Amino acid sequence: MAYIVDMRSDTVTKPTKAMKQAMINSAVGDDVYQEDPTVNALESKIATLLGKQAALFVPSGTMSNLIAIMVHCNKRGSEVIVGELSHIFRYEVGGATHLAGVMLSNIPNKADGTFDLNVLERRIRGSDIHEPITSLVTIENTHNVCGGKALPLQWVDELAELCKKHKIPIHLDGARLFNACEYLQQSPARVARDCDSVSVCFSKGLAAPVGSALVGSYHFIEHARRVRKMLGGGMRQAGVLAAAALVALHEAVPRLAMDHKRARILAKVIDGLSLPSFRVDLENLHTNLVLVHIPEASPLRAAQVVERLAQVSLAETQGDCKTAKDEGVIVKVIQFNSKTIRLTLHLDITDEDLWLAIMKITYVFKEMDAAAN
Repeated sequence: MAYIVDMRSDTVTKPTKAMKQAMINSAVGDDVYQEDPTVNALESKIATLLGKQAALFVPSGTMSNLIAIMVHCNKRGSEVIVGELSHIFRYEVGGATHLAGVMLSNIPNKADGTFDLNVLERRIRGSDIHEPITSLVTIENTHNVCGGKALPLQWVDELAELCKKHKIPIHLDGARLFNACEYLQQSPARVARDCDSVSVCFSKGLAAPVGSALVGSYHFIEHARRVRKMLGGGMRQAGVLAAAALVALHEAVPRLAMDHKRARILAKVIDGLSLPSFRVDLENLHTNLVLVHIPEASPLRAAQVVERLAQVSLAETQGDCKTAKDEGVIVKVIQFNSKTIRLTLHLDITDEDLWLAIMKITYVFKEMDAAAN
C-alpha cells in the first residue's frame, strides 16, 4: 500500500497520546446545566487567553460563527458585512441567511485578507427605511482563502475605530487565530483586542478532535448559550472533548512555529523548481497554508494536479524516482479553485512526511509541467 501524506487540511490530525489520556481521565458533568468542570475550565482558560470575560464551548467553528451572528443580529433582516472570500460567506452553507434570517453583504477582499475601509464605510446602511440595518462586520484571521495570511494589526485597529464610530460590533472568525499570533508574535488578547466576539477552533492547527470556542462578554455569552441550545449544540458530558482541547492549548500552540517552518521549506522547494506551470507567493507566505497557483494561460487545471498527486505511477517505484517507500507515495491536497491548490502543514506532518511529500510533488510537478509545455 502506498504511503499517504495528508495535506488536505489541519482538520485531519489525530488526537495525541496526551489528549487521549486526558479524555479518559476527564471529570465530567452536564454542560447544559454548566456543571461540567472540564468544560468550565476550558471556557475560563480560553476567555482569559483572549482577554475576554467569558467563553462557550461548541461543536464546530461553523456553529460558533452562526451563534455569533444570531446574537449580534437579533432582528431578522439585519445585515452582516463580510469579505467575499471569507469562510462565513463561502463555506458555511448560507446558514446565516437560512437559519438566522440575516443578509450577508460581501465586500471584496484584498490579497492580504483585508478590505478597503472606505468601501466598508460607504456600504454601512440603516438610515433609510428601505434598507436593512448593518448590524455586524466580520473578519477572518488567519485568512484561509488568501493563503493563511495574518491580518495586519494596524488595519484591524483602523477597522475598530471605524466600527466604533458607527456603533457596529466586530466578530472575528479566528479558526486559526493562534497561527496568526505565532506569525505576528503577539498575544491572542492583543490580536483579538478590538473584536466584540471571537471564534477559535481547537480541531484545526491545534489538533484536538472536536470543538471550537466562542468568546466575548458575559452578556454576549449568556445569549450565545441559549442560541447554542436552540441549534442543538448542548453536548451534555462534553468534558471528554474539552479535555483534549485543554491539552491542545498547552501542547500544540508552542509547536505551531514548526508547522510554519515546514510550510516555508515546502514553498521554497516549489519556488526553486522555477516551473512555468506552478507558482507560489513565497514573499507573502505567513503561516501553515501553501497555495500553489497555475497560470490562467496554462492548460492545466487544479483538479488534474490533485488527482495525479493521489496516484502512483510505475516509474515512481523504480529507478531514480524510487523513495524509501517501495509502493510509492500519495500526497493528498485540495483545490481552492480551478487554478489553485492548497497544501496544509499540521501537527501530524513529520520531517520524514515532508521529505516524502517534497519528492512526490517535485516529480509530479515536473512531469505535468513538461506535458503542458
